[in-house]
Amino acid sequence: MKIPNVTIQQLLEAGVHLGHKTLRWNPKMKKYIFGKRDSIHIMDLTQTLELTKVALEKIYTTIANNGKILFVSTKKQASEAIAEVAKETDQYFVNYRWLGGMLTNWGTISGSIKKMKKYESDLVAENRGFTKKELLKMSVKKDKLERSLGGIAEMKKTPDLVFIIDTNYESLAIAESVKLGIPIIAILDSNSNPDNIDYPIPGNDDARRSIDLYCNLIKETINNAKSSIPAPEPKKDVAKDIKEKTEGKTVQEIDREKLEQKFSKDKKETLN
Repeated sequence: MKIPNVTIQQLLEAGVHLGHKTLRWNPKMKKYIFGKRDSIHIMDLTQTLELTKVALEKIYTTIANNGKILFVSTKKQASEAIAEVAKETDQYFVNYRWLGGMLTNWGTISGSIKKMKKYESDLVAENRGFTKKELLKMSVKKDKLERSLGGIAEMKKTPDLVFIIDTNYESLAIAESVKLGIPIIAILDSNSNPDNIDYPIPGNDDARRSIDLYCNLIKETINNAKSSIPAPEPKKDVAKDIKEKTEGKTVQEIDREKLEQKFSKDKKETLN
């Protein structure tokens, strides 16, 4: 298993240790907090380092077993970063708005995805037969659906793992993942609720440097895991084999070979 090497120095430089003001903390995060400075909670980076490695190992095994990850963060600071890493690694993402039932009511959501794809095909088709007004309406509806569903448009089944930045924003995603038994990795700041998070990573969930560090580590882990998957064996081309074996032979020679094979088979059956 090849996961990126992470150091406390990297975490410090990215500002992962900086929590929120002490007045805004969640007491459930007490065990992950090292102390406070200038009324700001400081995260315990020793724990962050170890828990990050555990989370990366989970990501690695998920991808190595041909699993898929759903990245979720609808907050402004992280939405662009998670979409980028998901696209680059061929995973799924939700970065605009979590629609109720995205996981637990997949039938309705997949219907909306089909509708979105229908709008897309109608808008690019030649000889569409629609008026300018109709095309404008379709374009608006398509854009609205794409913002919420574009990142999961190719998702055929529930993901094998969910990665969340800022649990305070994504309570619906957490509830649905828990209901379906999907493991959750989440970045937990000093004001977060660690309940129901299978793989917590205590750290700053607001600073762009911190978010970029998490995403880069995950991207590298996914790429390493993908490279460990053995390439599928090429399918044997039976027709090509037959062609190669019979190439240059006359029809009489081919027929003779078939008769000899049949005679040999019948002889064996008689002896048995």
